[in-house]
Amino acid sequence: MQRLQRPSVLLWDWDNTLVDGWPGITAAMNAAFVAFAMAPWSVEEVRQRARVSVRDAFPALFGDQWQRAREIFFAALAEQHLDHVRPMAGAAEALRAGSSWPQAVVSNKTGRFLRAEVAHLGWAALFGAVIGAGDAREDKPSAAPILLALSQLGTPSDRSIWYLGDTALDMQAARAASVTAVLVGDASHDGGVERARPDFHFADAHAVAAHLRALA
Repeated sequence: MQRLQRPSVLLWDWDNTLVDGWPGITAAMNAAFVAFAMAPWSVEEVRQRARVSVRDAFPALFGDQWQRAREIFFAALAEQHLDHVRPMAGAAEALRAGSSWPQAVVSNKTGRFLRAEVAHLGWAALFGAVIGAGDAREDKPSAAPILLALSQLGTPSDRSIWYLGDTALDMQAARAASVTAVLVGDASHDGGVERARPDFHFADAHAVAAHLRALA
């Protein structure tokens, strides 16, 4: 693991990095599963299995009926996701500490739901770009959404940019975009730190906040 360079830009993943929205996602997933007479997943199973975006995940789950399943999922998510979304411990502190730098969100949550959650939490003014699934030509682990966020910020990709996330897929996307891959948390839901192979690792958002305050 390399020495962490001072950042020029902070790019954040959303679910399980800045917010806990898993109950809402789980309810929407299970609405689709019930409609297709499939066994529901627990919140923990969704946390462990939900990595890629809906457009990448649903064809494998639902076959040629995936578009109908997607409609059911989105309808259920729209109905209740704002009731469930909560900041992760230390997330608001980390965002305040990061306010000395340009910040953006890059998530595999569908863009319209992502932006609704950002607004619901009162965080819209913190971010120069909010990129969700479907906004770029491909979703994470492709570099495309990270590069789209940087283009909206007017910043070229380089190693001084941090992408902070909680999974191996986030770290893969960061490497694809040639930015620094920063893991937040122990990734125990995704095979651990060793599987994620981050450039740098923080134990939690509180640790990120403390480091950013020291740099600022």
